[in-house]
Amino acid sequence: MKPLVEARRWKVICAYDGTTFSGWQSQPGGKAIQDVIEARLAKVLGTPVRIFASGRTDAGVHAHGQVFHFDAVWRHTPEKLRAALRVGLPPTIQIKSIQAAAPDFHARFSATGKIYVYYLYLGEADPFTSPYVVSIERTRPLDFAAMESVAAVLRGRHDFAAYSAFNGAERDDTVRDLRRLEIRKAGLRVTFTFEADGFLYKMVRSLAGALVQAGDGILTPSRAVELMKAGERTAEVRTAPPHGLFLKRVLY
Repeated sequence: MKPLVEARRWKVICAYDGTTFSGWQSQPGGKAIQDVIEARLAKVLGTPVRIFASGRTDAGVHAHGQVFHFDAVWRHTPEKLRAALRVGLPPTIQIKSIQAAAPDFHARFSATGKIYVYYLYLGEADPFTSPYVVSIERTRPLDFAAMESVAAVLRGRHDFAAYSAFNGAERDDTVRDLRRLEIRKAGLRVTFTFEADGFLYKMVRSLAGALVQAGDGILTPSRAVELMKAGERTAEVRTAPPHGLFLKRVLY
């Protein structure tokens, strides 16, 4: 009689182009990234498998380094599992790595932080760039000094309720530590980098929108603080489009 093989926990890092998907989280109709990966896992493993991600991304948002885990029996090497998964996935989803993880590892609850990047393009981007940047066409250039001033007051540990869209339990705890907010310009491309211990629903896109408003002379540092202290989302805070946003890395 063959010895029983116990299920192991597997940690996976994947990348995806979110353009054609309805977001990460499973939805009726199976058009979410989670649905596509789970369907492929079921074929490879011969049984339904539920995966658990570090967090969801919205429709149109991309990822360089999304992390998820699942429990399954696999008698071969992690590399063979990675190869089997990649064969049946669309080219817009890439499995970057798979490794066995500790039984108590959790893609979401074990994370200590995340890094997101948001890309702007000053002017009209070409057809090969435009799906992954947000083109900013203005009659006057963005004021980068004003953007840096607003970034300075947003950095740190604050209640970011005003810069998020509440969703369920997140309403109970909206304090986050925004450890890094960098603005870099290289040619016509502008990159915002956000690192925090966690992010609220649509928080990164709201912060990106606030920085653009600052560059347009609409949002001042003092008003950015007032909004944060008020703790309520208003129409004054704009949510930047999804296609400029990438989940770069999950920290553990």
